[in-house]
Amino acid sequence: MTTIVQSIGLKGLEGYKVKVEVQVMPGKESVCIVGLPDACVKESKERVVGALYSLDCEFLDKKVIVNLSPAEQRKNSPIFDLAMAIGMMKEVNYFQDKIPDDAAFLGALSLDGTIKPVEGMLPAVLAAKKEKVKQLYLPVIPDLPLTRIEGIDLHFVHSLAELLQTLSGQLSIPLQTEPQVLPSNLVIKQTPTFEKDFQDIIGHSKAKRALEIAAAGGHNVLLIGPPGCGKSLLSETFPSILPPLTLDHQFEVMSIYQLSGVSLPIINQPPFRSPHHSSSAVSLIGGGTNPKPGEVSLAHRGVLFLDEMAEFPKRTLDMLRQPMESGKVTISRAASTVSYPARFILIGAMNPCPCGYLGARDRYCTCTPKQIQAYQNRISGPVLDRMDILLNLTSVSFDLESREKRERSSDIRDRVIEGRIRQYQRYGTDRCNATIPIDHILQTISITQQKMVQKWFSHYHWSNRVQTKIYRLARTIADLNGDEKITNEALWEAMSLRRGKKTNDKSNIKVR
Repeated sequence: MTTIVQSIGLKGLEGYKVKVEVQVMPGKESVCIVGLPDACVKESKERVVGALYSLDCEFLDKKVIVNLSPAEQRKNSPIFDLAMAIGMMKEVNYFQDKIPDDAAFLGALSLDGTIKPVEGMLPAVLAAKKEKVKQLYLPVIPDLPLTRIEGIDLHFVHSLAELLQTLSGQLSIPLQTEPQVLPSNLVIKQTPTFEKDFQDIIGHSKAKRALEIAAAGGHNVLLIGPPGCGKSLLSETFPSILPPLTLDHQFEVMSIYQLSGVSLPIINQPPFRSPHHSSSAVSLIGGGTNPKPGEVSLAHRGVLFLDEMAEFPKRTLDMLRQPMESGKVTISRAASTVSYPARFILIGAMNPCPCGYLGARDRYCTCTPKQIQAYQNRISGPVLDRMDILLNLTSVSFDLESREKRERSSDIRDRVIEGRIRQYQRYGTDRCNATIPIDHILQTISITQQKMVQKWFSHYHWSNRVQTKIYRLARTIADLNGDEKITNEALWEAMSLRRGKKTNDKSNIKVR
């Protein structure tokens, strides 16, 4: 007789159902695990046997075979420990209760029978729901956002003994906290707190307007200016105007962080990642022997800020081209191929030249035109082509700018949320203007407007991708202004944001 217990395996963030088949037969005392287990899964036999010994469940003169089906999928997590233990105990009639057919078991085991969580528990729970599992037995997870998920019953257990009591109906396991079930598309209404606020930034009204447009439509931004002009401050304040994450997006982000073993500071706020320019390509994109998410995936649904962008290796920056377009990263290794989501807003900051003072008001640039061009060419054309907004910044005068009335981030965020709502209502999905097919955008532009802007496109020799980004920028500007159609003013503003301006006339050097 063979006992079959269900569990969940992970391939990246994608989960699949695993049948843990256990068979006990007479023979030399041993435990054999088959089904493409890696070293971590092979070691499960020692943990499981030790945990069962603590319950006085022994396998004297017994040979135990554990098959992890489907056999062609590589198994690489101790998450199957609990299912193996249940199958082995049932196979030797250690308990008489029936294992539910619609139940799955997740968790690693300690030698004393305690059930422990592993990396990737949340994506495994979501995969179990997708696989139509009705009951899920799992360890207590401190950072699980919800204790109840619609469509699946979660049973939290601390040990094997507690699990057996639960299966027999002798013990009703309480939930971790007060249960709650929320609609998946609900925006969590909480008042966020941020260390930095746009109200505290003097001047830069054009940059603030551009960042508001970027937040509303999900557009990429490149800030160019001399040292100390406010590039990093504006970028680090940018998350304060982003809308909070919906519940579905919270699950996506938390799944990535749990899988990578990184803690997420604020659950309902978009993540903000700022890797150093010395970061390797693997840390930025993801990978390794057992592929893990990189910074682009940790910034999913949030912001990836590259300070001193021109100091990053050019090869590393060029690796951003695919995720910036497709919104995902596919990592291929000899053992497996995994994909991770990577839909982020890229904000880059760089100096205009090696010395940093090209175009500065109070300093003279000492770089030659050749040096300036070589420095600006560190950002390749394909990467620059994917930036929606180019902003050239200069230092502000505190005396002139400090008397101006400055908006709070909360006021700007309210307008951004209104713009996002208009997009959701128009497209019937949670996608922003920056990623929507261009056909949807062109439906709100007249033929006369298209002919008008084509002259500008020809004058600046913009690629088709840049032209598409200008249309999308104009659509976001119209959404912020409350216009159903794209206006001429929105088109002019979009073109000015993409065109940028010359830093000065030094041999006609300018950022492309």
